[in-house]
Amino acid sequence: MTHTAVNPTGDQYEIVAGRRRAVVTEVGATLRSYAVDGRDVVRGFAADEVIHGGRGQQLLPWPNRIRDGRYTFEGAAQQLSLSEPDRHNAIHGLVRHVPWQLVAHGEDRVEQRVRVYPQSGWPGAIEATVVHAVGEDGVVTTVTVSNLGSGAVPYGYAAHPYLTVGEDTVDDVVISVPAERYLDVDDRLLPVDLILVEGRDEDLRTAAPLGARRFDTALSGLTRGADGRWRARLERGDRWAELWAGEGLDWIQVFTGNDRRDLSIALEPMTCGPNAFNPGPTHDDMIIIPAGASVTREWGIDGG
Repeated sequence: MTHTAVNPTGDQYEIVAGRRRAVVTEVGATLRSYAVDGRDVVRGFAADEVIHGGRGQQLLPWPNRIRDGRYTFEGAAQQLSLSEPDRHNAIHGLVRHVPWQLVAHGEDRVEQRVRVYPQSGWPGAIEATVVHAVGEDGVVTTVTVSNLGSGAVPYGYAAHPYLTVGEDTVDDVVISVPAERYLDVDDRLLPVDLILVEGRDEDLRTAAPLGARRFDTALSGLTRGADGRWRARLERGDRWAELWAGEGLDWIQVFTGNDRRDLSIALEPMTCGPNAFNPGPTHDDMIIIPAGASVTREWGIDGG
């Protein structure tokens, strides 16, 4: 009997519109690749590779980290598994390594769905639907989460794409992010205080080469354009890559790879900063979804 190994990220769904091509995976509803005119805009991974570094994954029902995996919601103490054991945190939600059900797959659009049921540290039943579509706005991701249970649930969302402009080292990349504040964190990357970026390395409002700067940093106070979107941009020579986000995605995480300067730069749209389920400087952006209600957010990537 011949054995055929499955891909580590399950089925692969290609979507195409003109010059733009993306591939989304069954596992995690992950944006595995995105290219324009054959040039990568997302630094992804091969179909036979295991995801590492969160590349392209959907992060919900919380993004980033929760201190000690603990929080209290509506009077009930919750304890999540410590999925970042070296820092004793719960990280990046519950859906990034599970298969998502395929709802529809057309030439330029794929829709997937997953349910999360009550479990240790998570009190509710939710359904998440993610649509990836390619078109004139690039590859656009629309995420809707519905509360299927009888009580309210806490909620936060992020995605983890790495963008590329053909660099060998991120030092060469010109970066701009229209954020007025950054989140100062402790050695576990958990919130301490929100600080104005003025006069600091974290001031990315004017486009400039990254150089030797290192970030694994959440920023907020993002300036939006007339279309209601904020935009973070990378440039190098004639190459560019841009991430935009619509209303309700009021944070971005910038990750430059730290010691790995060849990983490309992750620009992560987020509804809230780390540890938002607990009191502190990010808590006000935790979303509460009442029973029977839904929350939708939209963001996209383009480049050339």
